[in-house]
Amino acid sequence: MGELDVKRGVEPNELRVFMQRLLRDVRAFEVMLDSGAFETGVRRIGAEQEVFIVDGQGRPAGLALELLERLDDPHFTTELARFNLEFNLDPQEFGGDCLRRMEHDVNTLLRKARVAARSLDANVLLTGILPTLTKKDLSIDNMTPIPRYHALNDAMTQLRGKDYSFYIEGVDEFQITHDSVMLEACNTSFQVHFQVAPLEFARLYNVAQLATAPVMAVAANSPLLFGKRLWRETRIALFQQSVDTRAHASHFRESKPRVTFGTRWVDDSVLEIFREDIARFRVLLNTDRDEDPFEALARGVPPNFNALRLHNGTVYRWNRPCYGISEGKAHLRIENRVIPSGPSVIDEIANATFWFGLITALAETYPDIRKVMAFDDAKNNFFAAARQGLGAPITWTDGKTWHASNLIRQVLLPMAREALVDRGIDRDDIDRYLGVIEARAHSEQTGAAWLLRSYASMRHGRSKSERLSALISASLKRQQEELPVHEWPLAGIEEATEFKTNYWTVEQYMTTDIFTVNEDEAIDLVASVMDWQRVRHVPVEDNDHHLVGLVSTRTLLRLLVRIQAGVSSGDGPVPVSTIMERELVTVAPDTLTLDAIRIMREHNVSSLPVVKEGKLVGIVTEADFVEIARELLQEKLADRQQP
Repeated sequence: MGELDVKRGVEPNELRVFMQRLLRDVRAFEVMLDSGAFETGVRRIGAEQEVFIVDGQGRPAGLALELLERLDDPHFTTELARFNLEFNLDPQEFGGDCLRRMEHDVNTLLRKARVAARSLDANVLLTGILPTLTKKDLSIDNMTPIPRYHALNDAMTQLRGKDYSFYIEGVDEFQITHDSVMLEACNTSFQVHFQVAPLEFARLYNVAQLATAPVMAVAANSPLLFGKRLWRETRIALFQQSVDTRAHASHFRESKPRVTFGTRWVDDSVLEIFREDIARFRVLLNTDRDEDPFEALARGVPPNFNALRLHNGTVYRWNRPCYGISEGKAHLRIENRVIPSGPSVIDEIANATFWFGLITALAETYPDIRKVMAFDDAKNNFFAAARQGLGAPITWTDGKTWHASNLIRQVLLPMAREALVDRGIDRDDIDRYLGVIEARAHSEQTGAAWLLRSYASMRHGRSKSERLSALISASLKRQQEELPVHEWPLAGIEEATEFKTNYWTVEQYMTTDIFTVNEDEAIDLVASVMDWQRVRHVPVEDNDHHLVGLVSTRTLLRLLVRIQAGVSSGDGPVPVSTIMERELVTVAPDTLTLDAIRIMREHNVSSLPVVKEGKLVGIVTEADFVEIARELLQEKLADRQQP
C-alpha cells in the first residue's frame, strides 16, 4: 500500500466509482497478459527491511519521523507506528554474487540507520516482535501521522463494528481487546521479492506457497508478545487478528480474514488471485489518482494500476502477487511476507537464499505441484510451522510426514543447493548462506529458540521487565557482531540495561499470575490458597471479574481473634464478602514506583492491587519493594568496590 494520498471512500458513490476503476484495471491487466506486455527472460530479487526503533532501555521509541529527517535517504520510509522504520533494497538480477550484494546493501543501510538513531539516543533492532512492547505503546497516539494509516484504521474499525479481539495460545495465553489496528505494528519482517514471468506465475506461486512452511520453521524469530510465550512465529496469528474486519456470523457461513495463506492452488494466472480478492474483500480505501489504463496502453506506456495496487495492498496474503514498473517495463513479483526481521542480517539473507533456492528447485522438480500435493496439506504445514518452528510435523510430496528439521537437512537443502548452482549463484555464497540454515536446523537454535531459552534461563528471582531488557541488550550486541543466531550464547541477566530503569513503574515488576476468589466463596478457601500458594494477599472479584475486595493474612487474624473472643460464631462457612476489605487502595499499571511506595506508607497498606478499567491486572506487595531495595543495595556495594 505504497500510495500516500489515499482516503476513505466514505460516500457510497465514491466507492462505486472506485470499484469501476478497479474493475477497469483488471480488464486492462488481462489485456496486458494476453498481449505479452510484461517483462520476461530476466529474474530479479529484492527485499524490504523493517526494524524497531528502541531507546536506551530497549523500549520502543517513537522517533521514526525525526530519524527519517536525519537520514534524508529515499531508501527509508515510514511504517504504521512511530517506533517502526522500513528501508527498501535496490533490485538486482538473480545470479552471480547477488546474495552477497544483498547482504552488503542491508548492512550498509542498517549501519546508516544506527548512526542516525544514536544521534537521537536510540538504536534500531532486528526482531520479529519487540519483546518489551506493552499495550500502552500501541495507542493511536503512536500511529505515524500520515493520512493513509489513519484512513486504513478508520475503515477497518468501522467495517468490524467493535473492538479487535485477540486470542493466541502457546505455552501461555494471550487474550486482550484493543480499539485499533495498532497491534499490527508489533510485527516486523524481511520481505523478499522474486520476479516471475506471467506464464510461469501459477507454477512458481504454487511452489512458493509450498516452500513457505519449511522456510518459516527454520526462520522463526517471534515467540514473545507482552512477555507471553506463544507461537514460534507469533506474527502469523497476531497479524491475522490485528486487521481482521470480520464480524461474528453464523457458523453456517464461511468468512475469510484479510490476512491469508489462500484457499487453493492457482490454476492458470495471477488474475485468479486479484479477482478472488476483489470478490471477497470490501474496498477500504480510495485515491484521487486516476488513470485510464487503456489510454496508457495505447501510448505504449505501462499503466500504474493505482486502484488495483491500492486494493491489493489491503489484502495481506503471506505470499502476495505484486505488479511493478522498472525502467519503463511492467513486471510481476511474488512477495514473501513470512520471513521475520532478524535475528541478524546474515540470518535474514540465509532465509531468503533458502526460499529462492527452494522455489527454483521445486519448480524444476514438479512441473505441476497440484498433482502431487493437496493444498490443505500445504496450508496445514504453514500453521504447524508457525506454531512449532523446527519441531513442526510437515507433510511433504512423498506423502510422508517429516519432522521439519529432518526434512530441511535431508531433502530440501540439497535440492536448494543444486538449483542455486544451476542458476549460476556464486558457490561460496551458496555454501555460506545455506550453511547457516543447515547449522541452525542441526542445532535447532532458531531466533525463537534463542529468545525462549534465554528468557527461561533468567526466570529465577528476576522481574519480567529485567529479563526482557536483557534480551534486547543481548540481541543488539550480537546483531552488531554480525554472528548468525546458531552461534549466539544465551542472554544473561547481567546484560540488562541499568537496574533502576527496569523498576520505574509498577507494571514492570508487578505479579500478574494472581490467585483470586469470588466474594460468595467460603473464607476457608482463602486460607487454603494462602497456605498452598504461599501468598499473603488474595484479591476478590465479582462475577464480571471486577475487583471488589481484598483478603489479607491480617484480615484472617482479625477474624480468628473475633471467633476466639466469642464475638463471631465459628459455626458454618463464613463468606468472603463478610470480612474482605472493601475500601481498597489501588494503583494503575503506569504508576511510578516512588509514588506506589508513598501511597503504601500514607495508607499503611502492605499491598497494592493494580487495576485498569476496573479489572485486576496485577498486584505489588512489600516483598516486591524489599527485592528492589536488595538489588539497589547490591548495586551500591558493587560501585564502591570498583577501583
